[in-house]
Amino acid sequence: MPHPDAALCAALAADLQAARFRSEALRAAWGVEADDAIGRGLRVPALRGLGERRDALATLGRLLVLGVAQSRAAVDAALPTLGADGLQRLGLAEAGEDVLPRAIIRPQSYLDTEGTGEWWLASDLDEIATGGGALAEDHVLGVGGASLTLAGLQLPTPAGRVLDLGTGCGIQALRARRYAGSVVATDLSERALAFTRLNALLNRDDAIETRLGSLFEPVAGETFDRIVTNPPFVITPRAQGVPGYEYRDGGMVGDALVEQVVRGVGMHLAPGGVAQLLGNWETRDGVDGLDRVREWVASSPVPLDAWVIEREQLDPIQYAEMWIRDGGTAPGSPRHDELLGAWLDDFAERGVTSVGFGYVLLRRPEGDPTLARYERVSQPIPSEGGLGAHLAQALEAHDRLARMDDDALAAATLRTAADVTEARHHLPGIGDPQVIELRQGAGFGRAIQADPGLAALVGACDGDLAVGPLIAAIADLLEADGPALRAELLPRVRELVVDGFLSFF
Repeated sequence: MPHPDAALCAALAADLQAARFRSEALRAAWGVEADDAIGRGLRVPALRGLGERRDALATLGRLLVLGVAQSRAAVDAALPTLGADGLQRLGLAEAGEDVLPRAIIRPQSYLDTEGTGEWWLASDLDEIATGGGALAEDHVLGVGGASLTLAGLQLPTPAGRVLDLGTGCGIQALRARRYAGSVVATDLSERALAFTRLNALLNRDDAIETRLGSLFEPVAGETFDRIVTNPPFVITPRAQGVPGYEYRDGGMVGDALVEQVVRGVGMHLAPGGVAQLLGNWETRDGVDGLDRVREWVASSPVPLDAWVIEREQLDPIQYAEMWIRDGGTAPGSPRHDELLGAWLDDFAERGVTSVGFGYVLLRRPEGDPTLARYERVSQPIPSEGGLGAHLAQALEAHDRLARMDDDALAAATLRTAADVTEARHHLPGIGDPQVIELRQGAGFGRAIQADPGLAALVGACDGDLAVGPLIAAIADLLEADGPALRAELLPRVRELVVDGFLSFF
């Protein structure tokens, strides 16, 4: 168990800073290809890249990133303020003649609207550090793909008070603090909370409060301006012999934990407050997963705006294989076959035909809900690690449009986003295009088909003329009925503004 201590964490931070224990320095030390291999779970290339180096960065890279024991003398030299004994008192190592790592600390860089930076994040030893094998059920996960995705989705807008529900090692709490005055971080794992407190101290943040408990129990009766959660959403059979990892398994049947979060989060949002989460949802007994999420939102005691984006969909076999492997059990073994059977039995019992994964944004409106968007976005996203700014702009655009009738929109002046491109596809020998495609290079990387009228309007939005006069001019050019073209284009314009193809000038 980590033992967060403010003075010891300050000493460790000072030593890490002096050793240049940062992502770029480590990447340069063991090489670009070796650094990429670490992301695939391989540490041998990095160890080879360090060779016989005995400087502080090499020692700490081996010990704290790769999980390789180092001599006490080398660790004392690399951590002159804290020393090997201080690392042991923090619960991060066992210091004898050699220092054995009991946790990892890895630099994690970030980029947001405030600029760039980097955190040090401690967590339990992972498969890179242990050399493989099954994880302990109380394992505290470090920074993974899902946590980075949610961190990038967080709205980069000011918030007074934020709840990080199921904080894990605390990365969402640290990210939220970039824009929030204070954060309450909860988890049902005291071990996870200890890592969160240690990481807050290590990164010199004293405005993250930790509370022990499940779901909303630790914050009963409280409301927040923002709630962010990467809940343990993995669907795991509740069968004997199937491990339940605290960092990913909510201990409930199917997707019930995500359902509880969606149904209950509105009661803990202040008016205007936003909740953001990742989740899995089942398509079962012929009911589409997105439709089931829609039902959860509709059943909230507090009316909610909702924007739900499904990023991928897996069949039961693919889903089970992914999470069995994540737990450290390799395919082909009797244990793997046993677990796969348990997963497939569990899905068959509920009539599950697929499992969706995606992003959920819920907002407690100050008036009546105006946003109900449920969609599948399967194309590669140009800015997946930094979609928060795009989501914030989309919400702002939606709210502005919700206050505008068609006459107000026709009187507005718009500008085409700089990342929008147009492609026209012709059949050989035919002058008029068969397909006109508008594509954005940022945001969700959407591509839409446009008719000549819409394409002409998007091409003409340069901030000079209002939408209404532009449509009238395009109608004359196309020899089309003006009022009919306006009625056809204005709803499309609303969509394009929300999606970021167009913006108010």
